[in-house]
Amino acid sequence: MSWPGRFVPRARERRYFSTTERGVFVSQVSPGENGLALAGSSSAAMRAVYADSALIEAMLRFEGALALAEAEHGIVPLALAKIINDVAGSMTIDREALAAQAPAAGNLAIPLIKQLTAAVTVKDSAAAGFVHWGATSQDVIDSGAMLQARSALQVLLDDLAKINAALARLASEHAATVMAGRTWLQHATPVSLGLKAAGWLHAVRGATGKLEALEKSLPLQLGGASGTLAALGEDGDVVTDSLSRLLSLSRPLLPWHAARQPITDLGSALALTTGVLGKIARDVSLMMQNEIAEVSEPRAAGKGGSSTMAHKRNPVGCATTLAAAQRAPQLLATLYAALVGEHERGLGGWQSEWSVLPELFLVTSGAAEAMGTVLGGLEVDRERIAANLLADKGLSMAEAATFALARRLDRGTAQRIVERAIKATRGSDKTFLEALTELSEVAAVIEPDVLATILAPNAYLGRNSQMIERVLKDYRDSVKGKGVHADD
Repeated sequence: MSWPGRFVPRARERRYFSTTERGVFVSQVSPGENGLALAGSSSAAMRAVYADSALIEAMLRFEGALALAEAEHGIVPLALAKIINDVAGSMTIDREALAAQAPAAGNLAIPLIKQLTAAVTVKDSAAAGFVHWGATSQDVIDSGAMLQARSALQVLLDDLAKINAALARLASEHAATVMAGRTWLQHATPVSLGLKAAGWLHAVRGATGKLEALEKSLPLQLGGASGTLAALGEDGDVVTDSLSRLLSLSRPLLPWHAARQPITDLGSALALTTGVLGKIARDVSLMMQNEIAEVSEPRAAGKGGSSTMAHKRNPVGCATTLAAAQRAPQLLATLYAALVGEHERGLGGWQSEWSVLPELFLVTSGAAEAMGTVLGGLEVDRERIAANLLADKGLSMAEAATFALARRLDRGTAQRIVERAIKATRGSDKTFLEALTELSEVAAVIEPDVLATILAPNAYLGRNSQMIERVLKDYRDSVKGKGVHADD
């Protein structure tokens, strides 16, 4: 282990944990040894962030920085603080011992600090006396969780940036690709595929903004035994300031041992993100049905096949995303239940967060990675879209006909005329346009060529183009100054 550069965010530079070892603390903090199962529902980058080695590293990082922060204010001699920091950054942890001792201790921090103290003692017994000075186990675990969350958010934000770029391209390229709008899964009035993509983009950008704000405000935890920092006396505030700076975590007004909003804020944003991505996956999967076949996930060797049905092309990316969207609300419910803690330190609620928050990050990463792949290479069948639009013989233009006639007749009369035309269309081989044209009341007020223009789907798109352009302009403006081209 080495500290330089770790956990320190730089402009548009994403730094992740590079370790991949997993599986020691099944019941403590990490998701446990479920590598094969997790491979199908999370990204490799996120699994590295939540590897057991990364968890240990985050907590040891806190301990080293705590000693240095206290040295800045004369609490720990600087030479001894450097020893603590160096040992924390380079020691080898006995993970089997941690796994064996953590259940009885009640958390992972207690046996970890014992190992750290023992390792520091080998270097300098005087330094060992200052390990974990003035802190409590929850300070170590919560601050470590925030350090991991920062790396995890960086992983997600990179994936979401790719999704946003892909959606912006779809919105731009298909602004005029007219398709059937669908409400209650039935044909409604026309929209464009570009507008659908713009709606997806707007929603994903909203979720992205919440995650970006959280990345900048992840709080340090330092409160000591009961949240008063009594062991640090008058130096409690200045040590907190220094430790916040050293770890690049925000400085909270108060310790949040029993006020778990930072965790629920993260969980809420993650659940929102999976839901937003799940909505896209639902739409895409419905459009991939054989009977619709308007879009397809990108082709790749071995992707989307069936073990027995060679002809199938399953929406596997959508399935991964929808599975995450199913799981996330239930995981979030656990975090909200943990808000009801007892007095200054909760019993049971805090402990329930240890595996739930990492799992939320893991499933969200799986959804983001899957949808990035789907949207980055989404195949669009314009001909099928056009055919589906006309499959109802033009009945989706009934609203357009009603309003056109209402401008020339009264609205009630217009509605009765359109209802007659709809009935005639459904009971024959006629199109809706033909059925309307044959009605004398229509012929008396609208010329056939004018009526044909009115009932052209591309003439009834309202503010479709303007809405798309607003979303695209907002997206382009958002990436200016971030060193990212809007088409990247």
